[in-house]
Amino acid sequence: MMSESQSVYGMSCEACSVACQRFGRHRNGLRRFRCPQCKRTYTEPHTRVLDSMYISQDRAALALQLLLEGNSIRSTERICGIDRNTIMSLIIKAGDRCKTLMISKIVSLPVNDVQADEIWGFVQKKEGHKRDHEKNSPGIGDAYCFVGIERHSKLILAWHLGKRDQRSTDTFIGKLRYATDGCRYQFTTDGFKPYISAVKLYLKGIVDFAQLVKVYSAPREGEQRYSPGDVVEAVPVPIMGLPKRHRICTSHIERQNLSIRMGMRRMTRLTNGFSKKWENLEAAYALWFAYYNFCRVHSSLRVTPCMEAGIENHIWTIAELIA
Repeated sequence: MMSESQSVYGMSCEACSVACQRFGRHRNGLRRFRCPQCKRTYTEPHTRVLDSMYISQDRAALALQLLLEGNSIRSTERICGIDRNTIMSLIIKAGDRCKTLMISKIVSLPVNDVQADEIWGFVQKKEGHKRDHEKNSPGIGDAYCFVGIERHSKLILAWHLGKRDQRSTDTFIGKLRYATDGCRYQFTTDGFKPYISAVKLYLKGIVDFAQLVKVYSAPREGEQRYSPGDVVEAVPVPIMGLPKRHRICTSHIERQNLSIRMGMRRMTRLTNGFSKKWENLEAAYALWFAYYNFCRVHSSLRVTPCMEAGIENHIWTIAELIA
């Protein structure tokens, strides 16, 4: 319905070919016009955010920025004046866009040192609180996000949201194989045993693989519910190839886990901001990892991880991320 011949002062009616008059504003802030003869109304030409949303790009970027800095959905609603249902729709659409972006950009990269770990979260309720009829519901309960990071560029290479089992581990390692170019590199994980068979299946002959097995003390009184015991020893265990002992480390991926918990409100412990739907948590992760790789300047690198890895040559804005 929008005319191709909009002038600086207004636009013309497609049916009557006469100049339209100003007629207020659309709910998204865009100017409206009405034909004085046939009374048809038009909105000034524009591009919708994520192809379907009515909110302006600036408001969408602000809402996503707040979410990525640890705000909850309701606090974002109060600050931006955007309904929380619209914010949830924005997260889903932006997450889908970011997931596609990561797959297209993070592929066949040369790497030297990769670390992987899993971060725990849950959807609706914790695994131990599930009722009998929910036991076989995969979208409820514990949700582990497997994350792989390149030690030097701090680039997130691959991630996968699933259960802490062999199937999810295999899927994650398969994604990691897709993200790297087949050159030999050192790979370190924690002591989770399913990694061994997954690495042998997808990365045999490509990696020098080792696990850093942590030994915990018995938790002190009052800490059993929320915290594991103190780490008393970290034992490096070579598994495959010839991993260098001084590079067997998971510190960088564990620091990434802290960034996730600080930047994603739904991953903050002991709050009511946890995810209620599996797809919402997955979209939030996709948004976070794309933002971390393309938009967020790393404090030690002074550039974004994508710039350090040579994938991009500038710092992206959130508007570029969702364009």
